[in-house]
Amino acid sequence: MSIERDVHEQQGAAFSPPITRGGPTLPQERRLVTEIPGPKSREMFARKRSAVPQGIGTTLPVFVTHAGGGVVVDADGNSLIDFGSGIAVTTVGNAAPRVVERVQKQVADFTHTCFMVTPYESYLEVCEKLNAITPGDHEKRSFLVNSGAEAVENAVKVARHATGRQAVVAFDHGYHGRTLLTMTLTAKNMPYKHRFGPYAPEVYRMPMAYPFRWPTGPENCAEEAAAQAIDAINKQIGAENVAAIVIEPIQGEGGFIEPARGFLPALLEYARANGIVFIADEVQTGFARTGHLFACEDEGIVPDIICTAKGIAGGLPLAAVTGRAELLDAVHVGGLGGTYGGNPLACEAALAVLETIEADGLVERARQVEALMLPRLRALAERFDSIGDVRGRGAMIAIELVVPGSKEPDAAVTGEIVKRCHAEGLVVLTAGTFGNVLRFLPPLSISDALLEEGLSILEKAISSV
Repeated sequence: MSIERDVHEQQGAAFSPPITRGGPTLPQERRLVTEIPGPKSREMFARKRSAVPQGIGTTLPVFVTHAGGGVVVDADGNSLIDFGSGIAVTTVGNAAPRVVERVQKQVADFTHTCFMVTPYESYLEVCEKLNAITPGDHEKRSFLVNSGAEAVENAVKVARHATGRQAVVAFDHGYHGRTLLTMTLTAKNMPYKHRFGPYAPEVYRMPMAYPFRWPTGPENCAEEAAAQAIDAINKQIGAENVAAIVIEPIQGEGGFIEPARGFLPALLEYARANGIVFIADEVQTGFARTGHLFACEDEGIVPDIICTAKGIAGGLPLAAVTGRAELLDAVHVGGLGGTYGGNPLACEAALAVLETIEADGLVERARQVEALMLPRLRALAERFDSIGDVRGRGAMIAIELVVPGSKEPDAAVTGEIVKRCHAEGLVVLTAGTFGNVLRFLPPLSISDALLEEGLSILEKAISSV
């Protein structure tokens, strides 16, 4: 219990936190004034149960009223350290000033016309910037949609149309969304696919280069995994039938798995040699999250199509498909689009995000977050046998929890650590096919002090289970 809360309880008075707007002006501190969740959040959670289907899960049932910098503030006045960023969405920080300013101006001008009916310049500006900043100096085209799943689905549509082929290759542990096609591309059954079949046809799954779990060791992982995947494609599908290879440069929901170095280049070389469209799903890894503007850049990967979302618009719903001009231009007029895709408010937010990343040096900031977090997490791994692996890049870091002395996943301990972090005011998320990965996605606006405090809370939680 915090001293602040303790004093107010002794006085018999309900604590009323100061009212302030969100964004970076919020006090950048962890402050617990009630238990987590507090009474107001519990009351609203009861309302959720009677209004929202139970299929909409909640990681931490605190209802947020303000957020900014590295904290979220709930309805009870608790200020929690944010290691989640709304699942990598608020990378530039919640209510980032440039985002707020641009959106406020746009909302007073007009809120929607549909770009396919009467277009507007901000849509063009976003597409022009994406064409310029995504990997590769070839001629590109971009179009805008609403979500990461919609971006991936449209990328596959483009690949199929351009190649005249149908088969799509995805990978173990991958996550690409919840629509029919992207749910099919996603590897994990529960909770994403269970009893939602039948699934989309012509999707084939190949082994992933998962260094920590590769049977012959991480040193053999890239070469062997690539050889196995390519051999299986050739034998089971036929390269001439494959429209696209779809892969996350670092797998997100799958457990922040960094493919062994050399795996992605081998797949890209195979795709190029066989007329297969290489699609990079950078929905979670894009926009400075990994210490590069895009995670592909780490190994010099230039995808044919790149899918982006999440961090693109500072919290507003926007996603994009960017690719080689000859691929995207191959689609007939009217074959792409959607009513809300590239909404003007979201476009203005995206322009503000891109401006903020450059002006505030957020690519370098992601590297600074990595430099702070990885050594401390590796030191914890030396102390606790339950930490089997520490991995990640930039502000996309994870630890994998195992039964000590083995590589057996320990989802139960992972869940208990999460509960203890939440109780102490640290927002953390889980991931992984086996539910045994803690993933850390702090906003790049977070301070070093909050990062250090959050890691200390994590250390305490791990040591207490």
